[in-house]
Amino acid sequence: MLRTVLLRLLLLLVLGAGLPACSPGAAPDAPQAAQGLLQPSHAGLPAEAIETLALIQRGGPFPYRKDGTTFQNRERLLPARPRGYYREYTVPTPGARDRGARRIVSGGDPPEVFYYTADHYRSFREIAPLRSLP
Repeated sequence: MLRTVLLRLLLLLVLGAGLPACSPGAAPDAPQAAQGLLQPSHAGLPAEAIETLALIQRGGPFPYRKDGTTFQNRERLLPARPRGYYREYTVPTPGARDRGARRIVSGGDPPEVFYYTADHYRSFREIAPLRSLP
């Protein structure tokens, strides 16, 4: 629990500071753990997506029962892969009473590719893994 709270605070600090960790010359007052955490593909992602990505890279535990289930790619917007290659994870939406529309879909075991969707699979953008985990 404490680790989750600290991760959220760290991510809010990094995101609120204009993503300083995306460039080699991160702000000198940025926490040491934030140096090098994010990559350019993370720009514009909500903090909850970064948290979910960190959970995926750690292997959980996941807050939603459906997290980690097979993503079918029925929309065929992601590259064609064998059944079971893609897994989906919920990105919490503050204030939502259900799981909301935001997801991260990972590919591979262990995950080697990640996609973010804010509109429940109508569009995707590829995102890089986090460089290091706090």
